[in-house]
Amino acid sequence: MKTLLGWFWRGCLVLVPIVVTIYVGYLVVTTFDRLVPIGLPGLGFVVAMALITFVGFMSSNMIGAAAVTWAERAVTALPFVRLVYTSIRDLLHAFVGDRRGFDRPVLVPLSPGGARVLGFLTRDGIEAIGLGTHVAVYVPQSYNFAGNLLVVPRDQIEPLAVPSTEVIAFIVSGGVSGLGVESVLSERQPRRPTATRTILGMGPRS
Repeated sequence: MKTLLGWFWRGCLVLVPIVVTIYVGYLVVTTFDRLVPIGLPGLGFVVAMALITFVGFMSSNMIGAAAVTWAERAVTALPFVRLVYTSIRDLLHAFVGDRRGFDRPVLVPLSPGGARVLGFLTRDGIEAIGLGTHVAVYVPQSYNFAGNLLVVPRDQIEPLAVPSTEVIAFIVSGGVSGLGVESVLSERQPRRPTATRTILGMGPRS
C-alpha cells in the first residue's frame, strides 16, 4: 500500500505541473478567441498576437510614439484611470522593455550578522521624502504575487552577480527552485542499484 501511495504522489508531481501549464495555455487561447470571435479555435489568439506585435511595431517609429504619448496624456488626465493605468504600465515596464526595474538583485541584512532577505533594488535614492542616502528594495513573497517595499541605507545592501530570473524563481518558490537548486536536489537523490536482468527482463541472470 505504501508503494502504491508513493507511485501516486510521484505521478502527481509529474502530471500536475504539466496539466496546470496546459490548462493556463488553454484559458489564454480561449480568452483571446472570445475577445476576437472569428469562429476557428485558436485563430483569435493568433490574430491578437499579430495585432499586439503590429502595435509594438507602430509605436517604435516617430508617428506611433507621438500617438502613444498623446493617448497617455489623455488617459492620465482622469484621476482614477490615471492610478490604474500608471500602476499597470510601470509594473509591466519593471519586467520587460527598456526600463526594467527588477534586474538588480541584492541582499538586505535584517540584523547585523544575522538573517538576510533577497530583493531587487528599484530606486537608488528617495530624495522626495528626504532619504537621499537610502534606497528602495522590493522583496517578493514566496508562493504569492505580492511583496514588501523596504527603505534601507545604501551601504547596507549587497549586490548579487546572478541573473535576476534565478533570484525571482528562488524567492517565489520558497527556495526550492532557481539559483542552482535543481542540481543540488539531483545530487541528493539516492542512486538505485541496477539489477542485472535477462534479455526478456524476466529476472536476474543465474
